Amino acid sequence: MPKASSQGAITAYIEAALSAVRLERLYDGSYYTEIPDCPGVWANEKTEEECLQVLREVLEEWIVLKLKDNDPLPEIQGQELGKVVTEK
Repeated sequence: MPKASSQGAITAYIEAALSAVRLERLYDGSYYTEIPDCPGVWANEKTEEECLQVLREVLEEWIVLKLKDNDPLPEIQGQELGKVVTEK
């Protein structure tokens, strides 16, 4: 797969995941966000903007780890990523 296509697929997957975010304002005034289809992908920050930025970073790291470990990634709104193939 060409590099641009891989990057496009990852971007599309991230955007699909971020469109499914659950955002909640907590009793202390902070914000909590999570992506239900991505277990363990959540953030808790003082502002909504910070929370969404941290969530995106957590999601990106989660995707990298899943691909590195050849763990399955959930399909999100028709977007899916396959396993990483590395050349030796």
